[in-house]
Amino acid sequence: MKSLKLLLLLSAAVPAVAQSPDTRVQQKLKEVDAVIAKGPYKADWASLENFKMPQWYADGKFGIFIHWGVYAVPAFGNEWYPRNMYIQGSKEFDHHVKTYGPQSKFGYKDFIPLFKAEKYDPAAWATLFEKSGAKFVMPVAEHHDGFAMYDSALTAWSAAKMGPKRDLVGALGAEVRKRGMRFAASSHRAEHWWFFDGGMKFDSDVKDPRNLGLYGPAQPQKTPDGKAQNQPDAAYMDNWLARTAELVDQYKPEVLWFDWWIEQPVFQPYLKRFAAFYYNRGVEWNRGGVAINYKNKSFPDKAAVLDIERGKLDKMRTLMWQTDTSLGLKSWGYIEGEEFRNANSVVDELADIVSKNGLLLLNIGPRADGTIPAEVQSTLLDIGKWLATNGEAIYGTKPWKVYGEGPTEVLSGGFTDRKQKPFTAGDVRFTQKGNALYAIFLDWPSGQSTIQSITGAALDGRKISSVSLLGSKEKTGWKLTDGGLTVTWPQQRAGDHAYALRIVLQ
Repeated sequence: MKSLKLLLLLSAAVPAVAQSPDTRVQQKLKEVDAVIAKGPYKADWASLENFKMPQWYADGKFGIFIHWGVYAVPAFGNEWYPRNMYIQGSKEFDHHVKTYGPQSKFGYKDFIPLFKAEKYDPAAWATLFEKSGAKFVMPVAEHHDGFAMYDSALTAWSAAKMGPKRDLVGALGAEVRKRGMRFAASSHRAEHWWFFDGGMKFDSDVKDPRNLGLYGPAQPQKTPDGKAQNQPDAAYMDNWLARTAELVDQYKPEVLWFDWWIEQPVFQPYLKRFAAFYYNRGVEWNRGGVAINYKNKSFPDKAAVLDIERGKLDKMRTLMWQTDTSLGLKSWGYIEGEEFRNANSVVDELADIVSKNGLLLLNIGPRADGTIPAEVQSTLLDIGKWLATNGEAIYGTKPWKVYGEGPTEVLSGGFTDRKQKPFTAGDVRFTQKGNALYAIFLDWPSGQSTIQSITGAALDGRKISSVSLLGSKEKTGWKLTDGGLTVTWPQQRAGDHAYALRIVLQ
């Protein structure tokens, strides 16, 4: 009865159409199961562990993540403003009441008309991302707030129907693909089950049944005893699967990213169904394959691509993995007073991650009007300038037998980005491609450097035919001894940030 009541309430917030929301959900689920039935992937882990990393993804190494939504209007705290503004005692709650009035009079839904995206230029965005050197672009299709940034048949609460009244995701996807980049998307809807639960604890617009299409179900995150996560019901899970499958069919994203809460036990059968459906769609599209990003233990290691938020690994991993991190140090979405990372730290991180068989997904947060802050644009262009010179040491490479050497200790795991120590001229990262081995120094060393990891024994009998500095026309002196490869650097730096030696083997 609870599920039926929920569906009826949700239906009340959706304009009258030929089919009810429940009918559209069930129709989509039938489509999902029909695709699974055709194969080759089945909805079980044994089948899904046959997943193969798409070569374009393995070679691309660097992508852009975009957190943009209604939360860019208040631009306060972080992208969790929609939840925290209903958490009594939080800074967001106090800020909201002081700035906009009580949540019963001005709730999160009331920011939607102010989210106009009037200066949004998807062609300009795509050109910027292309110049940054990114090979794939991933906008957030739906964040925890439940507001779809795309045109959905399963909800009235979308950018296509409200606010900008425009398919923001679809417009960007078209421009990205025009420029030869791959298009991806993320879904954070799993957490929506409890995201607005704070609004149920006092007089707020979350309690108004007319708003349940946006705020609902607004269930407690944990069970009454506080010892376990409150698992979603079947109606919610069906809706989650249908909305995610709709996103796939409508925009054909070549990577689909999920946040952490899909690790809840109730998601397991749905994740199997979705993965089989999505991987089979990838086979049908014949574009080189698709991939799913997951966190923690939501998927078996071989069934998808592990993603680590605001952190990385301290050693090489046999299976490819990904870091997602943000230029903004305080928030993923746009906020006033943000602090930004510089290009040097991003380039160093990219080299470190790639040397360990990883990829970097770098986030930006546009303003509500659709403009990208000047600091962000400048940093992206600076990264692109570095990649234009040194990209051959990044794109299409594989790890060497060791990832690197140097004195700086790297912390492993998520949310370690602000704890990492800066790299030095003594830190070197290795990649390889064809007959070339690359040694990337994470700061300018000058004079001479000895790379201890590169010895005759380490080269397995291969000889060095030349050593050169990418981006430099000057000669690079070198000598191989039992103690390593000693390099005499050119007088002039070749650009900024990190410096890649091309070591040609024969």
